[in-house]
Amino acid sequence: MTTIRNVAKERLVAGELAIGIGLRQSRTVDIAKAMKTAGFDWLFLDQEHSMMGLDAAAAISCAAQDAGITPIVRVPGFEHYHAAKALDGGAQGIVVPHVDTPDVAAAMVENCRYPPIGKRSVTGSLPQLDFASVPLGEGSAAVNDATLLVLMIETGEAVKNAAEIAATPGVDVLLVGANDLSMELDIPGELDHPDMVQALEKIVAGCRDAGIYPGLGGIYRQDMIERYVEMGFRMILAGSDLSLMLNAGKESANAIRALPVG
Repeated sequence: MTTIRNVAKERLVAGELAIGIGLRQSRTVDIAKAMKTAGFDWLFLDQEHSMMGLDAAAAISCAAQDAGITPIVRVPGFEHYHAAKALDGGAQGIVVPHVDTPDVAAAMVENCRYPPIGKRSVTGSLPQLDFASVPLGEGSAAVNDATLLVLMIETGEAVKNAAEIAATPGVDVLLVGANDLSMELDIPGELDHPDMVQALEKIVAGCRDAGIYPGLGGIYRQDMIERYVEMGFRMILAGSDLSLMLNAGKESANAIRALPVG
């Protein structure tokens, strides 16, 4: 029987945290091994808020699977071809932004899952299967099982509908877009505001009832992450390649600039 390893999903199923890093600047495949060595479980290849093209996302996805870190692409819209092309190129997960209703959730399942769960079109040999020739039913079932469908909750309407969205068959994770959600709740940037806490509690409860996983993005303060992990969040976006470079760069530059000049 054909199986495909998805490291992030393994972490979630085991009851552990699945920790991801956003890619907005990186374009070369070596980033996959570097972020694996850094300790991350998944890559968040961002095609909504970066200039990353499909060729780069596909190349990094193929390298990531071989390196043992899960490549997940955030698509820029609901059109079926965004997710289909990313998945055909090697992605092991899709993040869909701005999902407000269960109807949209169901449509995204159709885009990302092969029958009988969805309506994703079948192509030739896939990177996820190492381009091996596998019986169609066996291969499609393995790909379905190893693909994470992550829907973003970013508005008050989405929070209101969180339980129904989470209960949509074929959905794996509800990922909070905390900054957009704070804007929508009229508490911009107040990521520990009581209204935000209440919204996050509702999302966690909806995921728990549906047997799927709550995810957290946009919150990077350690004390807040600790609080929300205790609340039940399991799929954690820990920052981006840009934030890593800036933070490490500032620390190094400041340390050197503080040296006495002889």
